[in-house]
Amino acid sequence: MLRLRPSPRALPAAALALAGLAAGLAGCAGADAGVPPGKTAVVASFYPMAWLAERVGGDDAFVRTLTEPGTEPHDLELTARQVADIEDADLAVYVGGVQPAVDDAVGRHARGRSLDAADLVEKLPPPGETDDEEAHDGVRHRESSYDPHVWLDPSRMATVATALGERLAAADPARAAGYRRRAGAAAGELTALDRAFRDGLRTCARRDIVTAHAAFGYLADRYGLRQIPVAGVDPSGGPSPKRLAELTRLVSASGATTVFTETLASPKVAEALAREAGVRTAVLDPVEGVEDGSSGDYLTIMRENLRTLRPALECT
Repeated sequence: MLRLRPSPRALPAAALALAGLAAGLAGCAGADAGVPPGKTAVVASFYPMAWLAERVGGDDAFVRTLTEPGTEPHDLELTARQVADIEDADLAVYVGGVQPAVDDAVGRHARGRSLDAADLVEKLPPPGETDDEEAHDGVRHRESSYDPHVWLDPSRMATVATALGERLAAADPARAAGYRRRAGAAAGELTALDRAFRDGLRTCARRDIVTAHAAFGYLADRYGLRQIPVAGVDPSGGPSPKRLAELTRLVSASGATTVFTETLASPKVAEALAREAGVRTAVLDPVEGVEDGSSGDYLTIMRENLRTLRPALECT
């Protein structure tokens, strides 16, 4: 039987071809795939951090968001692709305590290349949650030692903007001036937003806000309000019937006219509470994400929140 043997000169060429194919496949799977040349790669955990990263990074940065539009961020589970994005990013921007999967991935893969917004500002203790609050899907979610919703105070967001400008400047010194300039502009916008809230909520007949979940502690603390949450830090956890009855009594006693629902979480429990208490509902957005196709951004959503709060609290 005739056996064909490859030419000795053909072996290196075949090996080179296979090596080239392997390199090409590796390149397609590389964590920097899709990042335009010359851009600083930033991974943001969810919408508020992505908005700020895009504002401060401008045309010099390429920002990936780990949480898809229209998705409630608290229960995010990361894919292998997203973990690789975190590992190879020039900077990962997140809020510790919101998304345990992100906290873990950043701790493992981007410890020296990350910015935790919660570390930059004064934090509030976690909102008090009753012992009878039900676990979601039979599992209690990891509890943080503080309230992580820092982005709902524009003054704290202004502090984060300034720090982000400095971190991007350190990561990309050649374009440091641009990062710092844009960070200053963003901080200025956030300071103006803070002023609008202070002026708009200064004189109100009521100070209690009944919210779908305990997201508004920082907003309440900043502007002299009291938050009465239906659910805890994680909106997927619902109150027990006993807690719902207690909330109904509390809403009636407070004189509240409104129970606030949200955009990304189910409104059913909040609507049930409103029916029991004989009050209306309105949407107060925790700005944890935007719906797919929405034209709003952090600033416009927060201003809409102010317009919603003023009549509900009978502000003059």
